[in-house]
Amino acid sequence: MAEVIKLPEEYWVYDFTKGQDKDFECPYEYQIGRYDEIRPDMYTHELFSGERDLHVGIDIGAPVGEPIHAFGPGVVHSLGINDEDGSYGPTIIVKHELEGKPIWALYGHLSMESLEMVRVGMKVDEGQVIATVGDKSVNGGWDPHLHFQLSWKEPEVNDMPGVVKRSDREEALALYPDPRLVLGPIY
Repeated sequence: MAEVIKLPEEYWVYDFTKGQDKDFECPYEYQIGRYDEIRPDMYTHELFSGERDLHVGIDIGAPVGEPIHAFGPGVVHSLGINDEDGSYGPTIIVKHELEGKPIWALYGHLSMESLEMVRVGMKVDEGQVIATVGDKSVNGGWDPHLHFQLSWKEPEVNDMPGVVKRSDREEALALYPDPRLVLGPIY
């Protein structure tokens, strides 16, 4: 399987379980935000209803314009813009196969140009560049990063809840498996 973002040897792995330190400046250009992590006080947008703070994807911080690769062969399921404050902005979902079963991968917080790089129904190859990292002005208002998430269930729309209520943890982790299944041991 291909890296979705080609990481350098050294990168930062965040621990958001104690909340965000607004004064902290990461010493690395690339960073990882963990799966199955409670992130208190991080999701204050109306979209999260003040109740959702359990992250069910992996965030890969990278420079604006960084190429994003399909982890494996697949077919573009959907694409579009999730434009609510705090959402993904430009988003692409690709249907892949894992161990003989269909699995959908959400690639979120993309550049606007990413939506011109693929089309619904298009076949993609493992390692193919399908998008680039978007900037804060288009990606939902977040520092530049890729939100990468898997789903065993076909999404009805071009979206998946990347953050869920703590009370929904067991169900969410069964539906949205650990992205390290395809990303490997990045932390």
